[in-house]
Amino acid sequence: MYIGLDIGTSSVKAILLNEDQSLISSATAELSVQRPHPGWSEQDPDSWWTACQTVLDALKTQAPKEMAAVRGIGLSGHMHGATLLDDAGRPLRPCILWNDGRSGKQCAELQAAEPKFLTLGGNLVMPGFTAPKLQWVRENEPDIFARTAMVLLPKDYVRFKLTGEYAGDMSDSAGTLWMDVAKRDWSDELLAATGLTRKHMPRLVEGSESSGILKPGLCARWGVDGAPVVAGGGGDNAASACGVGAVDPGSAFVSLGTSGVLFVTNDRFSPNVEGAVHAFCHAVPDTWHQMGVILSATDSLNWLAGTLKKSPAELTGLLDKVSGPSAVSFLPYLGGERTPHNDVDIRAGFMGISHETDDAELTHAVLDGVAFALKDCLQALSVAGTKIDRVLAVGGGSRSQLWLEIIASLLNVTVDVPVDGDFGASLGAARLGHAAALGTTEGIFSRPRLKASIDPVPALTETYAEAYGQWRKLYPALKHAGF
Repeated sequence: MYIGLDIGTSSVKAILLNEDQSLISSATAELSVQRPHPGWSEQDPDSWWTACQTVLDALKTQAPKEMAAVRGIGLSGHMHGATLLDDAGRPLRPCILWNDGRSGKQCAELQAAEPKFLTLGGNLVMPGFTAPKLQWVRENEPDIFARTAMVLLPKDYVRFKLTGEYAGDMSDSAGTLWMDVAKRDWSDELLAATGLTRKHMPRLVEGSESSGILKPGLCARWGVDGAPVVAGGGGDNAASACGVGAVDPGSAFVSLGTSGVLFVTNDRFSPNVEGAVHAFCHAVPDTWHQMGVILSATDSLNWLAGTLKKSPAELTGLLDKVSGPSAVSFLPYLGGERTPHNDVDIRAGFMGISHETDDAELTHAVLDGVAFALKDCLQALSVAGTKIDRVLAVGGGSRSQLWLEIIASLLNVTVDVPVDGDFGASLGAARLGHAAALGTTEGIFSRPRLKASIDPVPALTETYAEAYGQWRKLYPALKHAGF
């Protein structure tokens, strides 16, 4: 039996799988986010641990016999969160989360002062990353900074509570900007740029390796016989990739969730900092990955649904089929954009609305706009040498056949649609726990069964390529106009 723990921003989820990776039980506990100032986003680290205890208590209640046979536990979590501990392992302040924007000034200064953030770190210095958050603490809370003995990512604080070990996996740790990502090791130079050294960092392990053993007292609490290993685990997107079997070079998935992600596995470190591509280590050994990220995917459709006082399903139901691009253009920048613009200030807009524009046309425009933004991601990945011919579709938006047809033709790739199931980060975490318990990754990360594969339609690919060329002109026009 294997447990996957996913420490999300809004909830902690635990799943229990058997040897065949079939779901035995699951539980969820909600979390809250504090926003003490505009642009800030924080969370109490001990709330993660309380939630983990809640969900694991629930698994014991639901499946005591299966819990007794647990051999491995895997961890996943939201990336980049700065969790500062004192020399006794106690949090010194609330964790500064991935979506906290306070460190914009520090980002510009760090990138100018240490160009190796772009080369060794392989990513633009953005407020979302951990390094600039610590620089902000260093400048604004010097007493806290001076007392900081250890910096952990959210899931790694949970690991510490589970095992007593300070450890982190490669995929999550690459998102701190303190790693030499190609070498899969901490960089002394990048740490020094923010006044830190290796002694402030956990030891690094691969995501599929053991990082420690569950404490005896916790084994007793949850009725676990023996001493299960706790795997290195992975950052949320890398763990999700493990959940859908995207672990071999060239394998890819597109996630249509609140935000949108185009994720591709690579056999080498392949950055494209100019295109705001995220290039990180993967959660399995000797692999890396790239991500293009857009900030408003289903969020765009949900916004339109709320504005028109209809459900997203009602809106997409207005469209029978797609015979070409919408006559209306939509830029899905409701909260800024990540890839390829790295622009926190840009905002969304429609172009081409007329007297004849109705709800169906606006919906079509939103579906197109999100797909165009994903095409931007694909273009940015291509600059870094990545080529893909098929992707697996996951996330709530993947339930729209129409949307997937647009994406297939626009990106000119085959879109594989899995049989309904949970392919989230908790599944990937459980699989990593399975691999750590067995000491091998062989046969662990299978791809899900498919219910359909959607091929691009050549005629649509041609017309959408023309529309994309026109759509690309809108961002600079909108930016020039001050929006």
